[in-house]
Amino acid sequence: MSSPEPSSDSTRWSRQQTITLAVTGASGSRYALRLLEQLLAADQRVWMMFSDAARQVMEMEVGLKLPTETAAAAQQLATRYQAQAGQLTLFGEREWLAPVASGSGTPRAMVVCPCSMGTLSAIAHGSSDNLLERAADVMIKERRQLILVPRETPYSTLHLENMLRLSQQGVMLLPANPGLYQNPTSVADLVDFVVARILDQLNIRQRLIPEWGIEES
Repeated sequence: MSSPEPSSDSTRWSRQQTITLAVTGASGSRYALRLLEQLLAADQRVWMMFSDAARQVMEMEVGLKLPTETAAAAQQLATRYQAQAGQLTLFGEREWLAPVASGSGTPRAMVVCPCSMGTLSAIAHGSSDNLLERAADVMIKERRQLILVPRETPYSTLHLENMLRLSQQGVMLLPANPGLYQNPTSVADLVDFVVARILDQLNIRQRLIPEWGIEES
């Protein structure tokens, strides 16, 4: 079943306050969930998509088992992160009538976090075989902000060629490579470093890590 149509509550968020967050089966579920939490806290409306592999990896990495029915999964996440009514919507992989499938319904930005090499390749070559790939293709053709967060190591030549192809189309490649200069003491600190960089690119104020050269007050 598809998630319900956005309620009237969702009209309080404009397109400029709407971010698409897509999650693939690459390792790094913590990045996606922390980013979701921060976007909702920043009063952004989030349109979300999960690949089938992403659900399996999320259960493996963080113990979070999401229902396959999108409305139920959306409710579970909305409750977990205290989303407002209409603030979070999940779309299925074959939900072709979702707003993200058309240039007339594009949000201001889309983030694929984490982004598997298979998804990156599909986006680089315009495959559009599912809603996630189609949504990314729409962002590129509409010249909207698209951020991919690859989580793979090492990179093959094919991976690098696909990244170059996307970069030349204006796509932001932001690998999940946490820095260490903030002296992290936990996995959560490493996750926050990457999520903070994503929020910076989205021009959303964040307090996860201090700005370089600026002392925290």
